[in-house]
Amino acid sequence: MTKIVTQENIEDVVLAIQNEQVVAFPTETVYGLGVKFGSQKALDKLMEAKNRDYSKAITLMVSCIEDIEKYAYVNENAKKLMLRFMPGMLTLVFKKKESVDASMTNGKETIGIRIPKSDYVLSLLEKAGPMLVTSANLSNHPNTTTTKEVLDQLDGRIDIVVDGKTTDNIASTVIDVSGQDIKILRVGKITSRDIEEVIK
Repeated sequence: MTKIVTQENIEDVVLAIQNEQVVAFPTETVYGLGVKFGSQKALDKLMEAKNRDYSKAITLMVSCIEDIEKYAYVNENAKKLMLRFMPGMLTLVFKKKESVDASMTNGKETIGIRIPKSDYVLSLLEKAGPMLVTSANLSNHPNTTTTKEVLDQLDGRIDIVVDGKTTDNIASTVIDVSGQDIKILRVGKITSRDIEEVIK
């Protein structure tokens, strides 16, 4: 049975993350499903809860721009996008640093990183540390935006869901900045035109 907690009980959620549990929480895009970064046990639990294929990596969520350079190589295009859109509905895919264990990117040489524009999630990241976060749904099922929708798909498969609802229902825009040229992998609220205006 998945436990429901309120946003006021943030310390319970922080403790659960530090104890390698799987937690769902509202963000400014869709509901997120997160675990402690650096723990293979926690990542395995997350993959199992979602029925997710290990060929797909999970995004790293951090609380500030300065943290990104700890994990990734940041080029000029990436810097422009970070300064314009972060925190916000943007995930950037970087070439990962050698110090990041390949198990944390499911064997990929790249790492997707996002800084959410949600006071609650930012405080969670500040207290619990960086997290691997994906959408709170079963693989190939619809994204979730409320506690009920999360439980309909994941009740009993995850440890905690933070009660609430998201402020939007569209996942973040994803841009690959790992090479010289940027590649838009998924368009969300931040459009191709928005991106072109920053990069030109």
